[in-house]
Amino acid sequence: MLSGTQDLVVAAGVESMSMVPMGSTVSLAMEKGMPLPFGPGWLARYGDQEISQFRGAQLICEKWGLTRRQLEEFALESHQRAIRAIDEGRFEREIAPVAGVTADEGPRRDTSLEKMATLAPLREGWELTAATASQISDGAAALLIASEAAIERHGLTPRARITALAVTGADPVFMLTAPMPATEQALARAGLKVGDIDVFEVNEAFAPVLLVWSAETGASLEKTNPNGGAIALGHPLGATGAVLATKLLHELERTGGRYGLQTMCEGGGQANATIIERIA
Repeated sequence: MLSGTQDLVVAAGVESMSMVPMGSTVSLAMEKGMPLPFGPGWLARYGDQEISQFRGAQLICEKWGLTRRQLEEFALESHQRAIRAIDEGRFEREIAPVAGVTADEGPRRDTSLEKMATLAPLREGWELTAATASQISDGAAALLIASEAAIERHGLTPRARITALAVTGADPVFMLTAPMPATEQALARAGLKVGDIDVFEVNEAFAPVLLVWSAETGASLEKTNPNGGAIALGHPLGATGAVLATKLLHELERTGGRYGLQTMCEGGGQANATIIERIA
């Protein structure tokens, strides 16, 4: 749309992590002799330290002083919100049944802080456990994005408009902190303040991502992922962006909110942010 080359686009994503495990494409590339992105320039600047989202999440915990208990309390809230949303039928309008599955299978009704406390950390001495990371999932989502000309030509009824977009990068070693500057850039481009946003959808790659994002941007966690996030609902990698946008629009419609902001971290220390305005 922004380039002017398209008027009507189906923006869709799909991921089957049960069939294509995370990291398998990297392994395939190595088998084919393709180089990894850590060349001489990278080594000169960052050395040969481990670069991974797992370590990045732990580094965030260490820098901001987050404890395992804080992460687990956040994760438990994500499950509770998702279960409430399912029980109240909040997702029914946005989910298309597949092979008899009509609801997300990730949320755990029987989880508790006590159960989370029994899990081993990802590494000895780390704050992170499987309970405070996003779930490996299969999923798909799609959006129909139209220009004003396409809306008029096809007689469509728009539900929201895209107000601002931002894509930015941050420290590639921490890797997961870029949603903070991306959020600030999107708000600045829209001429809005964080308090003007009614609903936030932020990818729960790991619990510390949300906790530091909220602390640094001033965004309310009460208004963030009100129906649960990826810790409870899963993170099918290629589909998550469209999933967040779908959840965001439906929650604005459910509550009568005006502005919604979604953001998610990406590989290499990047992040995107989008602000939409409900108009229907």
